[in-house]
Amino acid sequence: MKASGRSLLGLLLLVLLVLLVDGAHRWWVARNEQALGQQVAAQTLPGDIRMISSENCTICLRARAWLTQNRVAFSECLIERDAVCQADYQALGAPGTPVLVVRGQPQLGFNAERLRLALQRPG
Repeated sequence: MKASGRSLLGLLLLVLLVLLVDGAHRWWVARNEQALGQQVAAQTLPGDIRMISSENCTICLRARAWLTQNRVAFSECLIERDAVCQADYQALGAPGTPVLVVRGQPQLGFNAERLRLALQRPG
C-alpha cells in the first residue's frame, strides 16, 4: 500500500473514531437528561413550580419544552398578559425571565439540575 493510501485509511479511521465517540457522548447526555427529567417529575407536586415568563424569551421556551416533555407539574404566567404576574415579577426585582419560583424560592433562568436540587430541599 502506498503512503497516500495509508494516509487516507488513517484519516478514515480517525473520522470513524470521532463519529463513534460523538455518538456515544450524545447517547450518554440524552440518557442522563432523561433520568434527570424523571427525578424532577417524581419530586414535583402541583403548585411546587411557577414559571414567570415573557413572550419573547427563548430560555422560557426551552424551559417550558423541557418541563412539558418530562411531564413536570408547573404553572406559568406571562408578564405581558397578567397584571398579577407582572407585579410578582417586579416585586422579585429579577433582571430577566424566566423566574422559576420553586416552593416559594425564586430561581433566575432555567437549569434542570438546579431545579432538582431545589426540590430536594425540605420545604
